[in-house]
Amino acid sequence: MTLIKSISGIRGTIGGAPAENLTPIDAVKFAAAYGSWLKEYSGKNKLKVVIGRDARLSGEMIQNLVVYTLVGLGIDVVDLGLSTTPTVEIAVPIEEADGGIILTASHNPKQWNALKLLNEKGEFLDAAQGAIILELAEKEAFEFSEVDDLGKITRNDAYMDIHVDEVLNLALIDAETIKKAGFKVVVDGVNSTGGIAIPKLLAALGVEVVELYCDPTGHFPHNPEPLKEHLGDICKLVVEEKADFGIVVDPDVDRLAFITDQGEMFGEEYTLVACADYVLGKTKGDTVSNLSSSRALRDITEKHGRKYEAAAVGEVNVVTKMKEIGAVIGGEGNGGIIYPESHYGRDALVGTAMFLMLMAERGGSVQQLRDNYPSYFMSKKKIALTPDLDVDGILRSMADKYADEDISTIDGVKIDFPENWVHLRKSNTEPIIRIYTEAKSQSEADELADRIIKEIRSVAGID
Repeated sequence: MTLIKSISGIRGTIGGAPAENLTPIDAVKFAAAYGSWLKEYSGKNKLKVVIGRDARLSGEMIQNLVVYTLVGLGIDVVDLGLSTTPTVEIAVPIEEADGGIILTASHNPKQWNALKLLNEKGEFLDAAQGAIILELAEKEAFEFSEVDDLGKITRNDAYMDIHVDEVLNLALIDAETIKKAGFKVVVDGVNSTGGIAIPKLLAALGVEVVELYCDPTGHFPHNPEPLKEHLGDICKLVVEEKADFGIVVDPDVDRLAFITDQGEMFGEEYTLVACADYVLGKTKGDTVSNLSSSRALRDITEKHGRKYEAAAVGEVNVVTKMKEIGAVIGGEGNGGIIYPESHYGRDALVGTAMFLMLMAERGGSVQQLRDNYPSYFMSKKKIALTPDLDVDGILRSMADKYADEDISTIDGVKIDFPENWVHLRKSNTEPIIRIYTEAKSQSEADELADRIIKEIRSVAGID
């Protein structure tokens, strides 16, 4: 059982002992720390916070704990109930709220949950703000309101429909163009809120929908991370239904993956590539992704005559770099699309609409589209950590070993070889070292990852 406190929020497994897992006590303490920080940060006497959750089994319990903790601090709450991460993000500024909390452990299995924290723009907090909240939680430096000053709760379950409308109103999205294409699409909503939001969007765009695991019970039918090894059912169903493609989202709907008409993975890394290809064909501007994302985005960006830049891993880092260079689209290679004309957050609804527009205008099959993009293959592996390991020392040793190569240390260690690369970093959300590699073939990417893992184990003295 695990509790991970980081600048991006608090994430853990349900049950067990406080301070070791995500128990009710930990949920209340961290919500109180966020609310206390928000009162100090905003300088206002009366605050409003938007709350939403994915469909995981512990969601209602954690939501009630968080909502009533904020009420106890004198903060008004707009409770969206079942929602998505990007839906909460767009709701914050619409509601003119002072912040937001999304209750989701994203791609983690059902025993996990988390509090993900937003500012008044509906964007994730920066490192300095997150550090203050962690300190407040540690000190339990809270002062709750007296009875006449308690917050009030407003429940609003309309925001997924509002979110769909916001996507339809984007200048680059034309519903009639998509409707005329007559698409048939299979949707895997992993029995969470994507099973509500994505079919709503597709219906509004005139797309025929075949639903798979779209009942938001929180009983995930497979590992909720949208990777090839977890998606056999939808790959089979796309072919059986003779669908144009399949759509897969994670439980909180900020990651997006496609299945080709041949029942093959389009490639999570290529979600951003395709969406950027569409946007750059309509808008002059640059792109950003993180260090662990595919070189294919760089290639497509340069094909459009624009500039690509890399940021440290983490949505807040990508957003910061996007704002710095004025990027017109960015995101992460895990299927996260960030389109500033909508909002600065990963959004599977926006990505889905862009992909439909790209396919409607270009014609052909999804498999043909994929075959036309630069061909790179990634390996994503990990090494479990134990408390006695000096992870920073291990990463320094690997950087020293490859000092003659092109090295970046802004986030872990990335080693760029002429024909491939490897990125090593300590996860912010799990007790692991992530090892990402990319090469011109899957076997080469896997072999590079296995070689680096052996070298790390040797440096760390792991059997």
